[in-house]
Amino acid sequence: MARGAEQPTGPQTPDQIVEQIEQTREQLAVTVDALVDRTSPKNVLRRTAERIKARFFAPDGSPRVAELAKVGGAVVGAIAAVVAVRRVAGGR
Repeated sequence: MARGAEQPTGPQTPDQIVEQIEQTREQLAVTVDALVDRTSPKNVLRRTAERIKARFFAPDGSPRVAELAKVGGAVVGAIAAVVAVRRVAGGR
């Protein structure tokens, strides 16, 4: 039974059953459309990009220096680790 729908008190007429089926079908269509929209790769990518941008930039567009510095430090650390491993391994 659909949310918010009243329970029939007696036997339903065929017209009532058809109306109930049509309402259920409409609700299902809305739900499926919402799921398709939510799982669309394009929309997932857009939401992910918005979250990343929100982490590194304030709503006024100014950069969040502390967050950018953390990423910069991690990149420099990763590069230093690769260089150190190559030197220890006798690489280039």
